[in-house]
Amino acid sequence: MHNYIPLSLYIHIPWCVKKCPYCDFNSYTMEGNLPEKQYIETLLRDLKQDLSLIQGRSIKSIFFGGGTPSLFSPQSIGEILDKASAFLDFEPNLEITLEANPGTVEHHAFSDYQSAGITRISLGAQSFQNEKLAQLGRIHTIEETKCAIKSILAANFNSFNIDIMYGLPNQTVADALFDLKMALSFSPPHLSWYNLTIEPNTIFHHKKPPLPLDDTLAEMEQAGLEYLAKQELAQYEISAFSKPQHQCKHNLNYWKFGDYLGIGAGAHAKITDLKTHTITRYWKTRYPKSYLETDHALLAGSQIILTEEIPLEFMLNALRLTAGTSVQEFETRSGLPIASIATQLSDAEKKGLLIITENQKIKTSHLGKRFLNDLLTLF
Repeated sequence: MHNYIPLSLYIHIPWCVKKCPYCDFNSYTMEGNLPEKQYIETLLRDLKQDLSLIQGRSIKSIFFGGGTPSLFSPQSIGEILDKASAFLDFEPNLEITLEANPGTVEHHAFSDYQSAGITRISLGAQSFQNEKLAQLGRIHTIEETKCAIKSILAANFNSFNIDIMYGLPNQTVADALFDLKMALSFSPPHLSWYNLTIEPNTIFHHKKPPLPLDDTLAEMEQAGLEYLAKQELAQYEISAFSKPQHQCKHNLNYWKFGDYLGIGAGAHAKITDLKTHTITRYWKTRYPKSYLETDHALLAGSQIILTEEIPLEFMLNALRLTAGTSVQEFETRSGLPIASIATQLSDAEKKGLLIITENQKIKTSHLGKRFLNDLLTLF
C-alpha cells in the first residue's frame, strides 16, 4: 500500500482585539503589547520538539489561525516562516494562509505580509451589514471590510478567501443574499459560507440571541445555494466554494484525513506513524501565559485513535466533500482495508445516502447531504 500521507503545519496565534460572543476558539483579548518575540521563540521550541514525529516528511501547506494572526507584524510572520524552513522541508508552490480581520489589518499592509511569505489571505468579513456586525460583536465596519479586500486585491495574492456567515440574529433571507452578493462583487477566488452555530462556553450560549427559525434557515440555505450555483464558484465542500485551482489545500488536507502538525497555544495535531500506521492526536498547552513559561511542558496531551474509531474519524469530513473520497484514499489514510467497512457502505447505499461509483469513488447523495448526521452514525 502506498503510504504517502500529506502533511500540513498549523500555527496558532491566540490573541484578538476583542473576543466575539459566538467564538469558541482558543482565543484571548489582548492586553497591552503582544509578546511577539517571546511567542516566536516558544513556537520554534514547540516545532523542534515535534520534529521526531514527522519522520522527515515535507510540508504541503501552512495555516496561521487564531485568534487574529494579523495582529502579529509581517516581520514576525516572516521570521516564523524563515526559521521554520530551517527545520522543515517545504514543498514547492507551498500554500501559506494568514487569517485576518478587517478591523485589525490597517496596522500592517497586506503587501508586507506577501513579502514575508504569505500566499493566501482568509478574511473574516462575516457580514456586509453594520447592524449585523455589531450584533456579532465584530470590531470592524463594512467600509473597513471593503478597504481590506481592495488592499488584498492590490497586493496580487495567489488566492484569498472571504468568510461569510448566515443564520445571524434577526437575519432575513434577503439579508443573507445581500451579504453573499456583496462578497461576490469582489470576485474572490474562494468563499466560505457557513451557518452561525451556538457553541458551549460562548457568550451567545449563555445569552442566546434571536436567531432565525429553522424554516427561515432552510430557506436561507436553499436560496444561497441556488444563487451560488449560478456564480463562477463551485461548491467543493458543504461550506466552501472556489474558482478552479483555488480550493484551500490546507483545509482539503484536514477534510481528507491528512496529517498536520500544530504549534502554538492550544494547537492540535494529527500524525500517522508511517511504519506502524498508528494515528495519534496531540494538543498543546492551552493558556498563552502557561505556554510561554519556559519550564512549562508545551505538550498537554495525546491520544491514539482506536482502530474501531478510525472509519468515523475518516468519514466525518471526507463525506462533506462534493467529490467524496475513494477506496484508495480510505485505505491509504486510515490504514484499514475497505472490506472493514463493507457492511456500513452497503447499508448507506441501500438507504440512498451514499453513491459508490464504478471507479470506486464514495460520494454523499443529495439525500445523504440533507441527512449527513444520520449517514455518519452508520460508521
